[in-house]
Amino acid sequence: MDFLLSDVHDDLASTVDALLTKADIPARARAWSHGDHRPVMEVIAALADTGVNGLLIDESCGGASAGAIEMTVAMEQIGRHALPGPIVETVAVLPVLFHTAGVTGERVSALAEGALATCAIPPTAPLAPLAEASYLVRDGVLSTATAGDRVATVDPTRILAELSPGEVLADAVAVDDAVDIGTLATAAQLLGMAGAMLTLAADYAQARNQFGRSIGSFQAVKHHLADVAIAVEMARPLVYAAALGIDGLVPEGTDVRRDVAAAKVAAGDAAYLASRRALQVLGAIGYTTEHDLSLYLTKTRALLTAWGTPADLRRRILESL
Repeated sequence: MDFLLSDVHDDLASTVDALLTKADIPARARAWSHGDHRPVMEVIAALADTGVNGLLIDESCGGASAGAIEMTVAMEQIGRHALPGPIVETVAVLPVLFHTAGVTGERVSALAEGALATCAIPPTAPLAPLAEASYLVRDGVLSTATAGDRVATVDPTRILAELSPGEVLADAVAVDDAVDIGTLATAAQLLGMAGAMLTLAADYAQARNQFGRSIGSFQAVKHHLADVAIAVEMARPLVYAAALGIDGLVPEGTDVRRDVAAAKVAAGDAAYLASRRALQVLGAIGYTTEHDLSLYLTKTRALLTAWGTPADLRRRILESL
């Protein structure tokens, strides 16, 4: 079996990476945290033009009819650039949730065209990031929703809200597939963020001189960064194995939900380690809001518990063994 990504996947990753690099996401993320969403929405529109927003949406609704692997490739790059907003909910969770519930038409096509939407699925995701369109699944009932009390997180670009149900769209809706794709998409984001923080720390270690040489030449710093590199490379196959499982490309009897949980745990651990080690290498400057590392530090902390807390996911793994 070939475990390498295809040229198509590499091209998708390169396209998303180039688009987000050119867009200068850190500056747009800071604008988002101050309430100016227009700069980020311009990027969302550009991603929609490339087909990223519609990867999991059927062609009949304006999507690409792609799979979890393609979504994971795109979300890793989105994480690498720390793009703010309810991206997981828009690109991953809602397309799967709508498909499961039999919702079609304008609500689905709007996602493919670049509209941002959010959702809450208690108890795994009891709160939702703010967006113009909101949806809620409670006791198997899918409905539109309105945002209530707002909850600030450590990430200034991520404001959550409690949702109240509105118009009922479907009932007896199974949510496991939507929850799993949300968990996987968040894992992919964390994987990308871990890689980005490793790069930031490595570049700084090469440029920062102390005692007449770069601090990257010191063995202690090398060990710090090597630990992160190992954690990232150990998490990546788990993330993509989970994507293969969701796409049905694994042997019969594979516990896909366990694999998804393992992917999020490993990616979260890698991102958390990367955030701590990068801050150690950069020192106090990495914690200042002026440095891009601060965007990754706060987002990592916020996403660790999104779409499945580490404790809940570890419990799922333990129960499956």
